[in-house]
Amino acid sequence: MASLFRHPLTRSIPNSFTHFRLRPRRTMSSSSAQRLFQLKLDPLTGNSEWVVIDEEDQVSENPSEPLLSTTSYLDMLNDSRRNRAFREAIDKTVTKNCRVLDIGAGTGLLSMMAARAMGSGDSVACPRAEGMVTACESYLPMVKLMRKVLHLNGMGRKINVINKRSDELNIGVDITSRADVLVSEILDSELLGEGLIPTLQHAHDMLLVENAKTVPYRATTYGQLVESKFLWKLHDLYDNEAKALDNVCLVPAGQETILSIKQQQYAMHCDAIKEEIKLLSEPFKIFEFDFSKRPDSHEETELHIKATDNGSVHAVVSWWILQLDCEGTIFYSTAPKWISVPFNINKSQTPFSSAGDWCDHWKQCVWFIPGKGIYVSKHEEVHLHAIHTDISISYNLKTQLSRTEIGQHDLFARDSQLILSPERVAIYGDSEWRLSMLTAIKNTLQGKVISLCVVADDSIFLAILIAHLSRTSHVISLFPGLRDKGTQYLQAVADVNGFSMDRVEVLQNWKTCLTTLDTRQKKVDLLIGEPFYYGNERMLPWQNLRFWKERTMLNSVLSEDVVIMPCKGILRACAMSLPDLWNSRRCLNKIEGLDHSVVNATLGACGDLPEAQEGPCLPYFVWQCGEIKELSEILTVMEFDFSKPINPCSGKAMVEFTETGICHGFVLWIDWVMDAENCTVLPTGPIHRYWKQGVKLLSKPISVGFHGSESTSGCFSTEIEASFDPSSGELIVKHTLP
Repeated sequence: MASLFRHPLTRSIPNSFTHFRLRPRRTMSSSSAQRLFQLKLDPLTGNSEWVVIDEEDQVSENPSEPLLSTTSYLDMLNDSRRNRAFREAIDKTVTKNCRVLDIGAGTGLLSMMAARAMGSGDSVACPRAEGMVTACESYLPMVKLMRKVLHLNGMGRKINVINKRSDELNIGVDITSRADVLVSEILDSELLGEGLIPTLQHAHDMLLVENAKTVPYRATTYGQLVESKFLWKLHDLYDNEAKALDNVCLVPAGQETILSIKQQQYAMHCDAIKEEIKLLSEPFKIFEFDFSKRPDSHEETELHIKATDNGSVHAVVSWWILQLDCEGTIFYSTAPKWISVPFNINKSQTPFSSAGDWCDHWKQCVWFIPGKGIYVSKHEEVHLHAIHTDISISYNLKTQLSRTEIGQHDLFARDSQLILSPERVAIYGDSEWRLSMLTAIKNTLQGKVISLCVVADDSIFLAILIAHLSRTSHVISLFPGLRDKGTQYLQAVADVNGFSMDRVEVLQNWKTCLTTLDTRQKKVDLLIGEPFYYGNERMLPWQNLRFWKERTMLNSVLSEDVVIMPCKGILRACAMSLPDLWNSRRCLNKIEGLDHSVVNATLGACGDLPEAQEGPCLPYFVWQCGEIKELSEILTVMEFDFSKPINPCSGKAMVEFTETGICHGFVLWIDWVMDAENCTVLPTGPIHRYWKQGVKLLSKPISVGFHGSESTSGCFSTEIEASFDPSSGELIVKHTLP
């Protein structure tokens, strides 16, 4: 998932559930049993609390909310190319009597492959009398799940499971001696983001014998220069907002970095935009990492790349290729499909696990070139400076501003700089979206005197727009996520936007509700939000119903004729064919001969589930989900009326299929209606690529058709229903066949 965070030296720690974000901490209880503390966040209030998971607690066989559904484990385990490549490499590398260490063991798949390989073949490399596999996994819920998988496969006594980070392991305490073989898959889309380098450094220093064997053996990163208007819009707010007609200036001249994205590589399914990409170079090699040796924490390289066409370099698209065995016969690539793989490898070397089936756990990466990009002419030489640290890779085109100039801009804006997601930057640069907001607010303000306006979310755009349009209004911004950063930003751009900070304030540390003391004895005439909550972009769309919760908490200070924008939200749905996404989340059975059926409920799999069990709704950029096809019209399932305090609500809709095909599930989102006349509606469905949607996959795909089509078999209609629980923020979605 795009929502997975992995700390260096650990493995697959989830950062959110359907409506919770988790941050784990591990400690020891008085009885020396492992205990995990997780921070549980309620997105409807922003409140959080620590909950405890003890080692003795069992992972539920049939949890109502699968604990690990938002991690990338399931997608990864369904990646047959990956599984086959690792199995073949482990079979070649591990022999009898080896000491094998698996770091970030997850479900124990690689550990079991190693234990199985140890039971066959001749002992050549490892002369010890007895072999042993040690599985190191820091995340307690996964450790408990792994033990179930090992027991199911009869390997509970063959593999030593340790619930620690690898840098906490001690020879003679946790493991008897240094390992001969390291099998590990702690790779993210960038390669280094899960802590590959510090993990390998510590392993070679403290845990492995000299000249240890490793699976994988080597990784090489590659890149390509591209032009793409879509990618440009994801980072260059300064040039894009110049087209807007609202006279709001989010990025003033000379302060180009005051609102920007973080300079890092962003994981993205670049195949989804291949028709919008112009290639400006051949693929080029960037860095090579030899897992069998202790890697360096820092390395720089200067690349001289010849442009293959005229155009503006908006981004560097990168990927990596794994060589899993030391002989160089087993490979895995994350290259986009437009790359002719193996472009850099002798085609006689087989098998090669190249770009093939869609998977979500590894994507390509995009590094944005600042500003409008760098224009190049065909055959012109471009100088690319690449740097890797122990956790990331970055780039600099020498034709950009010098480092001194960039540093000066960053220093100027550092205290007031806001870092937003690429999608949020693109929204704020979208002239059509801004015009919709401008039109709705102008219509609302017409003929009305707005004494007090409250911006209930983290929208800097609305705070500035209201202050700019209504010179008599006092504006209070709650900024529940931005907080002080939002205040500092508004102070920095106030003059250029024609307002003073005595008319705009950001409330600090408000907990539950506002009182008239906070509003200076005034009632709120306009309550507004986009809604946008900083840090919620990776969550399900209905978790922005926090706006409804905030509106309810502000009820006592709202005037009798208060205008609330948006006035309502509409839950939309569309039946879709999603074969790639469904296959990536299907139930597991045997993976390379090793039974994983016990993990399905915990990982939120779809497929052969018990009759009463429903899979979870999960957030995705649907346009990036491989092969997709709409099978019905867009439906209205239910509405959320923000003129009233938050309350339980439900709705249903009959789905009439308009296309033949295989239905894998429903895509759901919320369209925000800004005005009571329904003149301005802000859509967030699949064709609007800056928003995530919720996806409810069916337990089993169904063949569908429509009346009048040539097909006489299959389902012609179904019913979808949803219910919203304001106490938890949970939206329950179900479908029934007639």
